[in-house]
Amino acid sequence: MILPLLATLAAYLIGSLSFAVIVSRAMGLQDPRSYGSGNPGATNVLRSGSKAAAILTLLLDAAKGWLPVVLVRAFGADLGLGAGTQALVGLAAFLGHLYPVFFRFQGGKGVATAAGVLLAFAPWLGVATLVTWLIIAVFFRYSSLASIVAALFAPAYYLLGDGVAWTASGYKTLALMVMGVLLIWRHRENIRRLLAGTESKLGSKKK
Repeated sequence: MILPLLATLAAYLIGSLSFAVIVSRAMGLQDPRSYGSGNPGATNVLRSGSKAAAILTLLLDAAKGWLPVVLVRAFGADLGLGAGTQALVGLAAFLGHLYPVFFRFQGGKGVATAAGVLLAFAPWLGVATLVTWLIIAVFFRYSSLASIVAALFAPAYYLLGDGVAWTASGYKTLALMVMGVLLIWRHRENIRRLLAGTESKLGSKKK
């Protein structure tokens, strides 16, 4: 019981590293919480005009969701850590990004971190969800809309691809559903702006 809790806590702490802020500071850029949407994420960092900073933020935010799950999968079996713990650490890393203890619990929306968790759960799931995101983003040029659609489809993809809903994979299915609901909730302001026609499109500069 102690080991799953320790693994979950470690994953939350890793997820609490806000790389949008860390990368921006390291590269001498303005704090991403002070412009654009105010969201500490790769999309908002892109509004600074630095593609390199945005790409680095995206990769690191994804890595912090991917790494805890992969570590539990690789080394957890001998310690009695199974699919349930993988689901817990993936969800914990995602929650760390949303509510980071190191940044006064004011985090991002979790899209890249969720993508990392999906890739760790099953590479094909990450690819399928990423393709969904890209299709919506390319046609509509709204990162928020693409993220919302991808969040809705990810649990369905996993159920269809796995074949059996509530076997050992049921823990991961539940984690995906919780992540999807939270991700959509974090995009509630974006949803309002989409409905009002005032949402910023991908590549738009900061104001």
